[in-house]
Amino acid sequence: MDSKTSTPLETSQHSVLIDFEEAMRPEAQLGKLKEENKKQFGCSLLPQQLVGIETRWVIHGVKIGLALVLVSLLYMLEPVHDRLGDNAMWAVMTVVVVFEYTAGATISKGVNRGIGTILGGGLGSLVALLAQEIGGIGKALLISASLFFISIPASYLRMVPNFKKKYDYGALIFILTFSLIANSGIRGDEIIKITCDRLSSICMGFAICIFVSLFVFPNWAGDELHASLATKFDHLACSIEEYMEENINPQEGKKETQTAYNHQRCRSIISSKSTDETLAKNAKWEPWHGRFGFSYPWNKYLQIGEHFRELACSIIALSECLQFMYKHPPSEALTVVRKSCEASCTLLAIMFREFGSNIYNMKRNDKKEFILKHFHMIRSELCAPLLLSELSIVINIPKEVTRCGISSSSSSSSSSSCIVFQLLEVMAKAEEIAKEVEELGDVAGFTHVKYTES
Repeated sequence: MDSKTSTPLETSQHSVLIDFEEAMRPEAQLGKLKEENKKQFGCSLLPQQLVGIETRWVIHGVKIGLALVLVSLLYMLEPVHDRLGDNAMWAVMTVVVVFEYTAGATISKGVNRGIGTILGGGLGSLVALLAQEIGGIGKALLISASLFFISIPASYLRMVPNFKKKYDYGALIFILTFSLIANSGIRGDEIIKITCDRLSSICMGFAICIFVSLFVFPNWAGDELHASLATKFDHLACSIEEYMEENINPQEGKKETQTAYNHQRCRSIISSKSTDETLAKNAKWEPWHGRFGFSYPWNKYLQIGEHFRELACSIIALSECLQFMYKHPPSEALTVVRKSCEASCTLLAIMFREFGSNIYNMKRNDKKEFILKHFHMIRSELCAPLLLSELSIVINIPKEVTRCGISSSSSSSSSSSCIVFQLLEVMAKAEEIAKEVEELGDVAGFTHVKYTES
């Protein structure tokens, strides 16, 4: 094969590198993205966008302190204390146990506590009143029987996965409140008053939690999940680029540390399922804020997250295959694969970074079609017999074998086939993510921006 003759694969790669020369500068693009985000969201998300996670934790602590001060001042008011008495301390307890990091989590926990208190208090009051009417040994038998037969289904429901995700805290408060009221031993005419006073105190504590959580530097679970999804795109783009640099254009001394860091970044995506589900659950409780309405498709974020975890596993597997090119002396077969690998990885990184930017800014443009056109071009080149024919020529393998893409005659051919197939799997999963992102844009109503091909 003449080395000076340009193959269609090399021509397409050269076209991609020219068309996306600007997108190959991640620092500049990331800086531009951050600048656009500042302009779009303004100061309402200042704690989220401009300060570090440690500062946000400090702000969360300040918000809890503010809520406790407000509820304590309320408790010290003479009219409130005269009306509620010591039951006003339940407002302080409500602030301590209900106030959470995100607004959605606070609302979810507060609503669960309110419903559990109402149901448990109402049922417990009914049992206590009936027990007072019966009196004697019948009173003890009725209370014991009610505690036994009501705690069984309530505890069972706490074990059901779907119920546990949403209402576990409410069921716990229901059992606690019912047990306290039913066993109070207080005279029947005082039970209703105490129940109402405690419920009023809990409502006051919950109202203070909602006020501070929603109006003092609010931290939205929806914004956390939205930013997390966009960050995953950037993490995968950086991982692909760095895997390519360290294995195709390696630099001694940096590889081992960088590989461990990239693996850790991909593993963090793989282990993010629980966090994503919690954020999505809490985001559904949040009121309309900024760009997110009541019926925003948060479940679509979870679906994209599932594809991300599969893709991260495939990228780690691809990196193991690429390490062969670093550990072994270069061969002609690996040189052919290296060229296709470099063009594919470059385009994948560009595509992920573009999708991450579009999701973060909730915009969609025709540039996606421009990127996917080159994506399908390179993918077809990888699948085309041309690449396998070039491999069969340089390593002298019969074409009947190379049509299957498998060869055991040499380590070079085997590793080359492994790299090609793993790369095709990564590209197939990336195409699935592209479809999911397109569907998210349709359902969420992303703004369309025209893109002019230069």
